[in-house]
Parts: sequence; structure tokens; C-alpha cells
Amino acid sequence: MKLVRFGICALVVFAVAAHGAVEDWARAALETGAGLLLVLWAVRFAYPRSHEEKPPAAAAQGEEQRREEKRSKENQAEEKQIVITPLLFPLAALALFSLAQIFFRGTVSAYSTRIELTLLLADIVLLFLAAQVFRTVEDWRTFVWFIMIFGFIVAIFGILQQLTFNGKLYWFREMRYGGIPFGPYVNRNHFAGFIELVIPISLVPLVLGKVRRERWFIVGIFALVPIGALFLCASRGGIISFAVQLGVLLLLILFRRSGSRHVLAGGAVLLLAFLLVYWLGVREILDRFSSLQALEVTVGKRASMRQDTWRIFLDHRWTGTGLGTLPIVFPAYETLYDAKIVNHAHNDYLEALADTGIVGGLCCAAFLVLLFGGSLRSLLFLDKSFSASLHLSGLLGCSSFLVHSLVDFNLHIPANALLFFLVAHLATGEIRYPSTQNRSVRRRRSSEIAD
Repeated sequence: MKLVRFGICALVVFAVAAHGAVEDWARAALETGAGLLLVLWAVRFAYPRSHEEKPPAAAAQGEEQRREEKRSKENQAEEKQIVITPLLFPLAALALFSLAQIFFRGTVSAYSTRIELTLLLADIVLLFLAAQVFRTVEDWRTFVWFIMIFGFIVAIFGILQQLTFNGKLYWFREMRYGGIPFGPYVNRNHFAGFIELVIPISLVPLVLGKVRRERWFIVGIFALVPIGALFLCASRGGIISFAVQLGVLLLLILFRRSGSRHVLAGGAVLLLAFLLVYWLGVREILDRFSSLQALEVTVGKRASMRQDTWRIFLDHRWTGTGLGTLPIVFPAYETLYDAKIVNHAHNDYLEALADTGIVGGLCCAAFLVLLFGGSLRSLLFLDKSFSASLHLSGLLGCSSFLVHSLVDFNLHIPANALLFFLVAHLATGEIRYPSTQNRSVRRRRSSEIAD
């Protein structure tokens, strides 16, 4: 299933690079990619490999040959098992409810609901596939290194683009509708949402001492640069969410009574991040973008939008107006008109209630209960394994992302939503160790990031 794992990571890279996959062509490519990966997995599941790699002739005898045959049989048996993550159930229920909105004409725009439903189905498919191909600790190590490296590259790109900004995305693409960009995102707040999911993947294992000594430097860099980029993008919601992330991590460290050496390692990363921001000259960088500040929604406007969205929910409290229909319904409820189109409510929770009512809200609440319940249950083994630190990384990333959703709409950015669901699976999914490893090797590898 390596090809499916590679495909999921490739879709994450594409979605982020394509400005968060917010444009129609990018969303279509993301949805098509999800469908193709599902077909690929189904073919491999129905028709497993008819031949396995044979051991070298010199070693293809005796005990070594029997071990190889046993490993091949176990791998085939694992691939034939379908894993269903509990997170799929509330998402599937929400999709079925949205389908019912279309079928029973419970939406003010069947087209808008169908568009959002298609994207939701793509996320469900990719989450399902992630549950099938990310099972063992080795699978997740690959994903962790991918996220750390990719987050580092995107953060470097964002810093360089802001230092040399010429008013265009990627230095050549005009922004027709304005914006305050950072990195590949048109909106710096959405870049912050991406970084909030990335930072804990490297920071948590470093702070908890789950990184080999020879890898402290490289993992520290992978944490340092994204933190610096988060502060440079000057997203207030992102910085507050990151502070919440650090607060929760600190409480867990105090509860766990971690060694001071590892706590100091995390503190050193944060200090270096602040020094990086100071060295780059954050005031001069922000002054360069002062002319774009008028394009951002004001605090008063956001408060008005939240109140108006709440009124929409009160008028359609049971089933909502239809998934993805807020831009159509909102003008009739708008109290602070500024001649601009309102696409989202800058609060994912209120928008979900307005679109899907109490029924959809219960689906979202069930997802959150399963997310936090499953991840906290995994953290009971925090002192015992590297995999538990991965659960904590996913929990912190999702927590800060959900805090940011109180004042923004990152869950409506396809790239961020996809990464959020993958990190949520990291927080809750079972991480298995290969059955062929002996106990001494398993204990050694379970405590740190390996090759």
C-alpha cells in the first residue's frame, strides 16, 4: 500500500501548493485524486500481490526463509483487514444528512449543497484510506517525517515570499480579489491554520524526549522555522491558538513530571523562534503589508457576522438552510452591510449550525467527542511509547486548530480540512508495532524517532 500512502501525501502537497485548493479546478483535482486512490486501493485489496519479494539465495534457507515467509503471510493478512476509524461515523452521518437535504429539498440551493457534499465525501474517502495504509509505527514515522519536512519547506517559502513580496502570489500570480497572503495561501490566517497542525508533530516528540540525540538539531529546526513563520504571518487567531497549544503541552508535562532536560529543549526552540522573528525584523515586514490591512475583515464586522449567522440558525434550527448555502442566505440577515460578499461566517461552529441545524451540529459534536475521547484514552500510555507522543502531537494540533475555528473558517479551506482529518486520525488511530520485531528491538524503537 505504499503507493496509496504516497498518493495521500501527494494530495496534501498539491492542495497546500494550490492556495489551499480553494479554487474550483484545485478542488476538482483533489476530489478526483481521492477517487483514483480509492480505486487503486480497492484493486490492491481485491487482487493482492501474487508474488512477494524472495530473500536472497544465500539466505533463502532454514530459519531465515521461514521468518520471511511468516512475515509475508502476516503482511498479507493485515492488508486484507479493513480498519474503520470511529471518526468516520459522524462524518458519514453528516454526509447522509446533507444528501437528504438535497433529496427532500431541505436546502435553499441544491447545487451549493452538492458541491460541499462532494468535497466532504472526498475527505471521508481519504480518511478511510489513511486508516487502511497508516497502521504500524513505521507507516506513521513516514508520515511524521513527511509533515515535518513539508511544513518546514512551506514555512521557508512563506518567509522568503514575505521578505521579497511584490504583490503577487508565487511572485507572478495576480490576486484578483485582494488578500493578505503568506506562503501559498491568499489569507495569512489560513497559513496559520496549516502551521498549527504542523508544529506539534516535531515539537512534542522533542519536548518529551522521544527524539534520538543525533537528531535533536534537525527536528529542532523543523519546529523552529514553522514557529517563526507563524509569528511572522501575524495572525492573531493563529498566535492565540498556538499559545493554547503550549499551555496544554505545559500542563501535560507538569502532570507527567518530565525531565528538565527535555523541557529545556522545547524552551530553547521557542526562544530561538522569537530570536528568528526579531532578527528578520517583524515590524519592517508588517509595515510592508500595511497597505493591505483594509482588505481584512474588521473585528466589528466579524462580530456582526457571527450574530447574523446565529439568527440564521434560530430561524432554521433543526435542519439548517443546506450545507454550503451561507453565502446565499446571509444577505437577507446582514445587519452591517459593507458592499462585500460574505462567503463564510468566520466561525466554523456557527456556520455548521446555520447550514445543517441541530442535526448537523450533533454530528459535529459526536466527531469532537470521538476525537478527544480517543486521543485522551491513548495518552494513558504516554510514558511507555513513542506512539503515545504521536497521539499527543495530533491532539495538540487539532486542539489549536479548533480554537482558531472560533474566529475563522479554516475547516472550509480544503487543504487544511484534509490535513486536519489526517492529524485527527493520528491522534486517535491505533498505532501497531510489527509482530516480527523482537521485544528488545520493539522497546528501543518505541521510545524515539527512528530512521
